[in-house]
Amino acid sequence: MKKWIYICLLLLLTACHQNKYDNPHILIVTNFGDIEAELFPGKAPKTVAAFLNYVNEGLYNPASFYRVIKNENLPSDYNMGFIQGGIIKTNPQKQLSLAGIPHESPKQTGLSHTDGTLSLARTKPGTGSSEFFICIGDQTQFDGNNSGEGYAAFGRVVTGMKAVHKIQNQKSIGDSFVTPIVIKKIKQL
Repeated sequence: MKKWIYICLLLLLTACHQNKYDNPHILIVTNFGDIEAELFPGKAPKTVAAFLNYVNEGLYNPASFYRVIKNENLPSDYNMGFIQGGIIKTNPQKQLSLAGIPHESPKQTGLSHTDGTLSLARTKPGTGSSEFFICIGDQTQFDGNNSGEGYAAFGRVVTGMKAVHKIQNQKSIGDSFVTPIVIKKIKQL
């Protein structure tokens, strides 16, 4: 009888220590609510590995959302565009010192820039590092339909799109928030 109790306890403890998710999840903590995202290392391994390395090093503690694309004439629930964040405003020297991540195009990964997609911001392929954006509405033009390279999608929001919309609707001038939106931290769940 004792043997069965020990076996049951061992199985219970093993189950408690297993990962909660098949893919890694991260939590972006802001004053406008938390954003939970699932990352796809099976499809974008280099991008996810670099991003998680930054997260686990505490690089985004703090960071900010500083760039926004939106249509001022649409209600928040129907607005499309994106919010972009990272450390360029909170730690520009560190951001400039980071090596570029090898580019994983949507043609390679099969990931598309649909509503809630996390993607690596960049100036040209292979220059992306700590800066990322979250798509609001389908933004398949970022898949590289014309240029062929596209942007490196690597995750998707699973909860928190209300927070993403709240952030998108903060006061902005052009494509910049008047006051950058503080990312208190990003942590792996």
